[in-house]
Amino acid sequence: MPVAFIGHGNPMNALEHNRYTEAWRALGRAVPRPRAILVISAHWYTNATAVTAMPRPRTIHDFYGFPRELFDVCYPAPGDPEIADLVCEVVKPTWCGLDNDSWGIDHGTWSVLVHTFPDASIPVLQLSLNAFKDFEHHFELGRKLSALREQGVLIVGSGNIVHNLRAVDFGRADEGYDWAHRFDDAARQTLQDDPTAVLRLDAHP
Repeated sequence: MPVAFIGHGNPMNALEHNRYTEAWRALGRAVPRPRAILVISAHWYTNATAVTAMPRPRTIHDFYGFPRELFDVCYPAPGDPEIADLVCEVVKPTWCGLDNDSWGIDHGTWSVLVHTFPDASIPVLQLSLNAFKDFEHHFELGRKLSALREQGVLIVGSGNIVHNLRAVDFGRADEGYDWAHRFDDAARQTLQDDPTAVLRLDAHP
């Protein structure tokens, strides 16, 4: 299976049809049908490495101030406890907990998957980002997780390369800051030319 990174942007993309959502739909048509989908969403940022292990994960509306229509979205994909066990196995000796009831599918996942796999029939799991671990730890975790691709699991990273809502100037939101463009350009170039050098981005000026 391939691996994908998707900048999910505004949660309203779940309801809209634009160039981003069309690209997500095209991805769903282009890849082989996955056995399961493992999403590392920027919105499950906690104090440990964990994977959702419930058979029926709930749809989480982890935002506020949006229209009622967005809160009504439900993405009823099943989970897969067997795949969750497999995730924990492939990352050893890194410890990975099984989350049976505290999380589910947050908007970093469902706002994309409602377009990519709209029938919600493929099992979906999420893996948390560990707030106490550094970039190198997560890079190594990703290397171990890549073994799942050989077993039919589509791995998706969902977030944004540059994301700092406190610094947003909504009067110039379409332009972006110079520092944001410089980092975004550097990340794109590194991932295209030499993905193994991605750790250097942590020290980007």
